[in-house]
Amino acid sequence: MKVCVHGLWHLGTVTAACLAARGIATVGLAETEQAAAKLDAGTAPLFEPGLDALLRQGLEQGALSFTADVAAAVSSSNLVWICFDTPVDDNDVADVDYVLDRVRGTFPHLKSGSVVLISSQVPVGSTARLEREFAEVANGRDVSFAYSPENLRLGDAIRVFTQSERIVIGVRGSDVRRLIEPVLEPFCETLLWTRVESAEMVKHALNSYLATCVTFTNEIATLCERVSADMSEVETALRLDPRIGKKAYVRAGSAFGGGTLARDIQFLKAVATDHGVRAPVLNAVLESNDHHKGWVVRHLRHRLGALKGKKIGILGLAYKAGTDAIRRSVAIEVIEELLAGGADVTAFDPKVTVLPAPLNSAVTVAVSSNQVFEDSAAVVFATEWPEFLKLDFAVLVPAMKRALLIDQNAFAAKQLPDLSGLEYIVAGKVQ
Repeated sequence: MKVCVHGLWHLGTVTAACLAARGIATVGLAETEQAAAKLDAGTAPLFEPGLDALLRQGLEQGALSFTADVAAAVSSSNLVWICFDTPVDDNDVADVDYVLDRVRGTFPHLKSGSVVLISSQVPVGSTARLEREFAEVANGRDVSFAYSPENLRLGDAIRVFTQSERIVIGVRGSDVRRLIEPVLEPFCETLLWTRVESAEMVKHALNSYLATCVTFTNEIATLCERVSADMSEVETALRLDPRIGKKAYVRAGSAFGGGTLARDIQFLKAVATDHGVRAPVLNAVLESNDHHKGWVVRHLRHRLGALKGKKIGILGLAYKAGTDAIRRSVAIEVIEELLAGGADVTAFDPKVTVLPAPLNSAVTVAVSSNQVFEDSAAVVFATEWPEFLKLDFAVLVPAMKRALLIDQNAFAAKQLPDLSGLEYIVAGKVQ
């Protein structure tokens, strides 16, 4: 068995490294020779805890290699695993053709009896579309297509991949299952086999459901702030209802960022439009989430008035702790709104030390958290890095011009000392 992993950003690099760590012969197919060379040196294209070490392990053991040669990688593989991170634009609309065109590029090199397993986020019906297109150029080759939605988490991807709670795989027949099953069994005891379209829909439904839960909870939390209710108490009561459950997404906090949840909502909205189905709930989710992204700045304006000339400190820039990715980060969106209001922004992140233009010239990226607090009118907890919980707030807060902390998710609530005059603002509580 040999696996070709096609698409080597976050999803693909983690997938290739984890497969090789289980002794599965794996070749990573990179977009360029330069990208392949960097990976062959054991360096991932982005920061993910433990990933570089896992890459080097696979390379040293001979189970892992990288190339930009499509023909060589694909023609020698039994399973071609499509792992491109589907790009999205600023309106959360995915560039699906970016992924499909790269799958099409493998068509001339697929060998008979092989399987193409797609894990990139693409709209339901995409796998069937590729099946039809391949059939037109098959020239007698018998190649099967399957779909398994990715379930990685930035900052915790290796654990999630190697200790999956469940893996959903959509296949057309038992022969495809027999080829894929031994590859996935080492990582998960619960393999759910479905029809291809059901597996595609699972990802849309799951992400859209989570997004709906987040926006619903944040709307309730905002109402709690206005009527003297406490969302943390409401949350406790909701979790005790068995119809909702202890693990439900009912905790007030930030709007969801990144492109993942919003991308699947856009997919379902497009499917609904194509099939003449009304979907008013889905249409409202992104509107609600976009409004909630302004929560931080609305509270800063309420406390400070005009922001022009005021120093605002930002703790965290990354999309989430454990990564250096900033695209679609809620922290970046907050900063852009602050800058538009004329604020003087100083930020610190353990992994992000440089911002792209034009933010690089407008934001002071500090070398330590001390600079974020010093003489600030307010400090915002934006990314939940564990390092921030170890800060000496008893020293840092008094160095501020005004002791105002905005901590939407109540991330540091248990770590803060009882400081006189401290204004501590969290979502869902009376302000």
